[in-house]
Amino acid sequence: GDWSSDVCSSDLDCEMEGFRWVVVEDRNQSVFAYVRFGEWGDKPVVVVSNFTPMPRDHYRLGFPMAGRWREIVNTNAGFYGGSNLGNGGEIRAEAQESHGLPASASILVPPLATVWFEYVGE
Repeated sequence: GDWSSDVCSSDLDCEMEGFRWVVVEDRNQSVFAYVRFGEWGDKPVVVVSNFTPMPRDHYRLGFPMAGRWREIVNTNAGFYGGSNLGNGGEIRAEAQESHGLPASASILVPPLATVWFEYVGE
């Protein structure tokens, strides 16, 4: 088989359409964010990482669509030895453009952690 069958877990993992940077140049706060897209009908996932020991509260982040986003991974959870800072399990993105995307939300990015948000809908 070709190399992609060993590395790529979904059809768009190795395609440019499956990935979009959201935040890549926030040197002051050391935050990076990107969106992962799957096939038609798959829910997009927004991934946000904070590489500092300071929580980033009220961080305005672009999302590909307005509506409810469930926090499906938070590496600051007590389960992983963290302090349980997070977004209460869910955030709501409103139709306010940010980072070149049509929607945005004010989120808490825990210290030294990564959070994943999966689109739930309106």
